[in-house]
Amino acid sequence: MKNLAFATSVMACAASVAAADKPELVVYTYDSFVSEWGPGPKIEEAFEAQCDCDLKLVGASDGAALLSRVRLEGARSEADVVLGLDTNLTALAKESGLFAAHDVSAEFDLPVDWGDEVFVPYDWGYFAFVHDKGFDAPGSFRELAASDATILIQDPRSSTPGLGLLYWVKAAYGDEAGEVWEGLADNIVTVTKGWSEAYGLFLEGEADMVLSYTTSPAYHLIAEGDSGKAAAAFEEGHYLQVEVAGKLKASDQPELADAFLEFMVTDAFQSVIPTTNWMYPAVTPEGGLPEGFETLVTPSKALLLPEDEAQALRDEALEEWRAALSR
Repeated sequence: MKNLAFATSVMACAASVAAADKPELVVYTYDSFVSEWGPGPKIEEAFEAQCDCDLKLVGASDGAALLSRVRLEGARSEADVVLGLDTNLTALAKESGLFAAHDVSAEFDLPVDWGDEVFVPYDWGYFAFVHDKGFDAPGSFRELAASDATILIQDPRSSTPGLGLLYWVKAAYGDEAGEVWEGLADNIVTVTKGWSEAYGLFLEGEADMVLSYTTSPAYHLIAEGDSGKAAAAFEEGHYLQVEVAGKLKASDQPELADAFLEFMVTDAFQSVIPTTNWMYPAVTPEGGLPEGFETLVTPSKALLLPEDEAQALRDEALEEWRAALSR
């Protein structure tokens, strides 16, 4: 028994040493990405199978909170890669000087041309208000403001969907955005820190509609066999979100970080995105999109502010939102 116990102890120690010898790649991302139903577990398994490393995915609330965290940590950050920013944040991220250029090349299947030298896209989608079928959903922001419909939205200071909503209203209405927000203020039940909290409240029946994506009904249809959710089509068009990842200059695993960015555009990563992150993949998987995606709303018009313009309008858009909700 003592010999068996000794042998077991030696084997455990050897396994521990072997694990410690593996390089560790730390990726900051948002909470829903690392959840058990998100892409994180499958991505981790697939990348570790080819890198002989330890991929550590660290959830940090929602997308906008990621940038705040790495800016606060600066060169001391433990992160090697940040995954979960979008084009509304990339100008601010580059301004921080924390991110390094990449050398990833791929045939991206995006609604916009892509030539960013710092950030690599991994998925995309359109913001939309999701509701139960049978609900008489408004077809524009002005109709929403004039209705009794209740909505759940996310905080633009911590959430990329929340920030995307600001730019959606701004891109659609320009100087009249503040007026539109004044009309919407009475429709808002609450403002949550991130997407997961808002969507959870919607599923609990706390509001008629929730800010999410045109792709969200695909989750209910494919994963739950529930065809009872829909995304409202707005006549102004829908704002596009392209989600990206980038390598930090201070990474102590730069080659491994580069390998992860390259891995992101392979089929092993991209094929996981549609039915775990419930977004469109940045590179079309070999098998195409899953059955059910063809039922989704296709916006009549795609809205997207260039990253520099989005950055320039950020404070103005935030102030319009704050002023309307404080009254």
